[in-house]
Amino acid sequence: MDKYIKVPISNEDAGLLKAGDYVYITGTIYTARDAAHKRMVESLQKGEKLPFDIKNNIIYYMGPSPAREGKPIGSAGPTTASRMDKYTPALLDLGLVGMIGKGKRSKEVIDAMIRNRAVYFAAVGGAGAILSQRIKKAQVIAYDDLGTEAIRQLEVENFPVIVVIDSKGNNLYESVIKEFNKSEQTQVN
Repeated sequence: MDKYIKVPISNEDAGLLKAGDYVYITGTIYTARDAAHKRMVESLQKGEKLPFDIKNNIIYYMGPSPAREGKPIGSAGPTTASRMDKYTPALLDLGLVGMIGKGKRSKEVIDAMIRNRAVYFAAVGGAGAILSQRIKKAQVIAYDDLGTEAIRQLEVENFPVIVVIDSKGNNLYESVIKEFNKSEQTQVN
């Protein structure tokens, strides 16, 4: 089912999203990959503030290519989410409500998602040039020394994603595999 959301998004609204929903995000989201996640968690351990208000926000696991002339950003495809897994539960416990990436998540992340009513979205890998067309503004807001891994604030309009894991722990990857196996079994018989 197609859903349109504006961010920031409440946990209640995130709870209405189901694994398999096609979602179009409009508003402000933030980029951060493993180096930025490591710094954010280290900052929290020192009692320092994060470089943006994480509550009710979405982090996109992406490191863009350089912007071409007249464009706010270059290719903007997702990176593998599992690289952030060791840092993610702490951020979810602070109010992070959504993550965009590709690939599977650990049990610890899924448990933290259920506990905090958060969702994990997938963006299509290999479609970075197309995804970048949905990004209207991009600005580095922290950790500039990390280059492509710096934290960016993005203004997106109808950014297309799919709910892979919903706030109840339903996992599209697992359900699709079960359906495929059931279909294969039916064809064999």
